[in-house]
Amino acid sequence: MYKLKAAEWRPEHFKLEVKDRVATITLNRPERKNPLTFESYAELRDTFHRFQYAEDVRAVVITGAGGNFCSGGDVHEIIGPLTKMSMDGLLAFTRMTGNLVKEMRTCPQPVIAAVDGVCAGAGAIISMASDLRYATPDAKTAFLFVRVGLAGCDMGACAILPRIIGQGRASELLYTGNAMSAEQGLAWGYFNDVVPKEEVLARAQKMALSLADGPAFAHAMTKKCLHQEWNQTIEQALETEAEAQAICMQTQDFTRAYNAFVAKEKPKFEGN
Repeated sequence: MYKLKAAEWRPEHFKLEVKDRVATITLNRPERKNPLTFESYAELRDTFHRFQYAEDVRAVVITGAGGNFCSGGDVHEIIGPLTKMSMDGLLAFTRMTGNLVKEMRTCPQPVIAAVDGVCAGAGAIISMASDLRYATPDAKTAFLFVRVGLAGCDMGACAILPRIIGQGRASELLYTGNAMSAEQGLAWGYFNDVVPKEEVLARAQKMALSLADGPAFAHAMTKKCLHQEWNQTIEQALETEAEAQAICMQTQDFTRAYNAFVAKEKPKFEGN
């Protein structure tokens, strides 16, 4: 079986650290509020794709350096060149950015965003595409594509955001480009919690570690069903989950949990 160790990877455009089966990605251009470039988009896409083969990663945290999450596409390195591209080049770019979301949603590990400060444009999308989100009181999340003359339908926003915060709230954010405060994000169900600035990364990593200690195969199945069942009927979803749960019942982790319960011990999951 093709397996990789993410701890050995050396990305060029962001930091990647692996500890206790938790991979932490840090967008690391703090002097510019961590904008993305063509190269960092592609490297993030490829990294999330490779996580499916990473035997040393069971959960992923993504954050930004220097008090901000991500300011979106770099104005000079992305937006400027896009104004001069042909339709073929533009479509190649928009499909690549969409593929980043696809890889985040289809990698088996839960993805947790730790959001501070500016979280805008593609940065807002990355937080949206994560499975869980924790924020500081200073977090400002803006899907501001309309502010640069573009539609709000970018990188899956029209499909995913309404499912998180509701159609009306999502519509307002996507039409206006206004920022969602941390308080609003918590009240609307976008953020799972809001914690002090100095605690947000540790909070996300603590959750990631708790998930990494859990049944990895079962978590991957939960993530798959959470996304797959969006376009299924209830009857189809029930059959999907019946099959998924029956498969999980064949894992050793299911047996380990039963044996631990009988012995009045805490189960130690090994991910298989």
